[in-house]
Amino acid sequence: MLAPMTSADGPGAAGTETACPEAGGAGPGTSARPALRVDAERNRQRLLAAAREMFAERGLDVPIEDIARHAGVGVATLYRRFPTRADLIAGAFEAKMTAYADAGAQALANPDPWAGFCGYIERVCAMQADDRGFATVLCMSFPADRQFEAERDRAYASFLELVRRARAAGGLRDDFVAEDLVILLMANAGVVAGTADAAPDAWRRFAAYMIQAFSARSASPLPPPPSYAAIDHALHHLYRSGIRDQRCGG
Repeated sequence: MLAPMTSADGPGAAGTETACPEAGGAGPGTSARPALRVDAERNRQRLLAAAREMFAERGLDVPIEDIARHAGVGVATLYRRFPTRADLIAGAFEAKMTAYADAGAQALANPDPWAGFCGYIERVCAMQADDRGFATVLCMSFPADRQFEAERDRAYASFLELVRRARAAGGLRDDFVAEDLVILLMANAGVVAGTADAAPDAWRRFAAYMIQAFSARSASPLPPPPSYAAIDHALHHLYRSGIRDQRCGG
């Protein structure tokens, strides 16, 4: 569970830094956000690198103090750059989300629609297996981070086209729905978390099972698909829906 932050910036906190105003001030139509000083930007990049490494190894519930220590900065500096755990997670996984979106576009380039669909499922499951943190991030949303969510939307649009093409080509079962991908990602995240140490390749067998289940040749009737509301409820139960409101904490 992602615990709320129990500390806050305070006078004399370690790892302090400052930001300098943009030269000439903010003009019309420009951002009013000040440019970070060189040392502040360096600290930000160190924090992101440390977060990426520790989230990948230990998952998203790693104590925030451990990330700051690994980055070699004070906890107050981390709070200043990333006021909430959601801010830190989104920043750490921004490149991974772009790669996730790119995977869909690359799958669409496959001339065989069913092979493109299967390759996409395998690649996404592999991305989850390679990074325990990303396995969970794929099942979460970050409405405050527009760039992150824009990449997620791009990935989703590509996936919908993959589904359409694979179904039209006769490879994908007719009753496959987009929500099935969410269920797959949630399930694979559990497989990755549960077998990472003892059987790190277990996800491959699970992904192969799911691809066979998605095939038109395995089209035995299924129960009705869940609604998005049902999926949201499940995600809220699993991840304590307040992720975007929680302060950084261990």
